[in-house]
Amino acid sequence: MGNTVIEIMERRKSVRTYEPTPISEAAHGAVMDYLAQEENLRGPFGGKVKVEWMWADGGAAEGKSVKLGTYGVIKNPQAYLVGAVQNGKTALLEFGYIFHKLILYATGLGLGTCWIGGTFSRKSFSREMELAPGEIIPCITPLGYPREKQRLLDSTVRFIAKSDQRKPWEELFYDGEFGRALTREAAGKLDVPLEMFRQGPSASNKQPWRAVVSQDQRHVHFYLQSTPNYSGNKLGFEMQRIDMGIAACSFELACRELGISGVWTMEDPKLNVPSPLTEYMLSYKLE
Repeated sequence: MGNTVIEIMERRKSVRTYEPTPISEAAHGAVMDYLAQEENLRGPFGGKVKVEWMWADGGAAEGKSVKLGTYGVIKNPQAYLVGAVQNGKTALLEFGYIFHKLILYATGLGLGTCWIGGTFSRKSFSREMELAPGEIIPCITPLGYPREKQRLLDSTVRFIAKSDQRKPWEELFYDGEFGRALTREAAGKLDVPLEMFRQGPSASNKQPWRAVVSQDQRHVHFYLQSTPNYSGNKLGFEMQRIDMGIAACSFELACRELGISGVWTMEDPKLNVPSPLTEYMLSYKLE
């Protein structure tokens, strides 16, 4: 794709306004080839996600096409990637992991993307997607070529969501236990993977993730710091579990690129957590 995965993660931003230019056959074909590989739609714990390409209304003569169902937030999308998964705690985490990797792949092809979880009509997409019992459509992304000049609405959305702001390291990362902040210097080779984790997108930019690096730096334990009364969880599923999967994906992809091998586990280290809202999710065991 001409860029490293870390470079792609650093440059990816939410795109809400697109050029009317049709998506090239090469880009469309590359995404469809990606979706055809079963391993690309499988999460770190074996869960599967269903993803379909849908052309925006009038965007293509063939294939599934949907009318704009994003309440005016998105302008000129040429297509959508629509994901479906069972509504379960681990399944939602794996959805975030799988869909984020797909979004990064599309970004590497030069396509603009935008995580959308709340501001779209699920009915308009579910009509075109055969959902199994218990399946939901948690998120979609529009696709197209980014327009260089943002609309005022785009800038306003980014400002309200504080999309260009990230919590500092000392609020997110801990050394051995909660309450002992991890510095970038002390993080050593995990510095860049943790920074990619920190820079990842999250619903309403709530950044509900926390990580504790074991003192021997052989394990990184990831926790969900739930946002009290978060409106995003009123959709019938826990949106912030998807955020955890996004962050885990960013962390692992950076580790792989830097030659830091490891495996995902769900072995709760039973650390003292700072709040009842702090929930253990998963760990990365370095090999």
